[in-house]
Amino acid sequence: MNILPTERRVAVISALVEGCSIRSTVRMTGVAKDTVLKLLGMVGQACLEYQDAVLRNLPCKRLEVDEIWCFCYAKDKNLPDRMKGMSGVGSMWTWTALDAESKLMVSWRLGNRDGANAWAFVGDVASRLANRVQLTTDGNKLYLEPIEHYLGGKCDYAQLIKHYGNEDPDTKYSPGKCLGTEKRQIDGNPDVGLISTSYAERQNLNVRMKNRRFTRLTNAFSKKAENLAYSIALDFMHHNFVRKHMTLKTTPARAIGIENRTWTIRDIVELLPAACHKDQF
Repeated sequence: MNILPTERRVAVISALVEGCSIRSTVRMTGVAKDTVLKLLGMVGQACLEYQDAVLRNLPCKRLEVDEIWCFCYAKDKNLPDRMKGMSGVGSMWTWTALDAESKLMVSWRLGNRDGANAWAFVGDVASRLANRVQLTTDGNKLYLEPIEHYLGGKCDYAQLIKHYGNEDPDTKYSPGKCLGTEKRQIDGNPDVGLISTSYAERQNLNVRMKNRRFTRLTNAFSKKAENLAYSIALDFMHHNFVRKHMTLKTTPARAIGIENRTWTIRDIVELLPAACHKDQF
């Protein structure tokens, strides 16, 4: 039985969290494509389970919530007729909740940009908080009812609404020009000076730079929603526990107090159950 050594597993995961595609990871490490995908699935599942258990009772004070778009299998307009309307293909959104002070990714959800996912996402965010927070979202109306239901009276909620001008046809892949913003108080008494989604939007850029599946205008998109979900879990595990942030001088997990050391890629690999280390790769 051929067992992939821990050092090579670390090399594969290191390449993936630094934005390498599956095929470039194969070329760099010499590990077969199917083995890379299998390892991504196993480590991604371990990261999901670990963070679901650990990211609880968090002492956050200020959350910024946003969504980031990508697509799976094909863009909506290119989907075969037989696949239109199916879940897990076409446009997909990653809902994120970022702690503005520690930069901890508190919660995320991969799915459609619809009411069902908004309710599930906000409910998960609420279950992880230890105290009252100030919460800022964009102008997405899908947040209003679930936040009122799960966090009504328990948070100071505001929306930052951006107003855009018409898009220039010569810059079709760039966002429209922002003409101004509006800060709208929704619930509680939010501090107007702290109403912002800047950190969440900057984190969206980090995701696009670090996760190859989010890169625009390339052929590196996900073919299966499951692998996309695993890659997101791995990326946020690295973000929360391994990567030192320049402004913090430490990791978000240490900054918020749920961890007392800085993790390594080897620590992530060792999240795999003992039985997985005996599997053939």
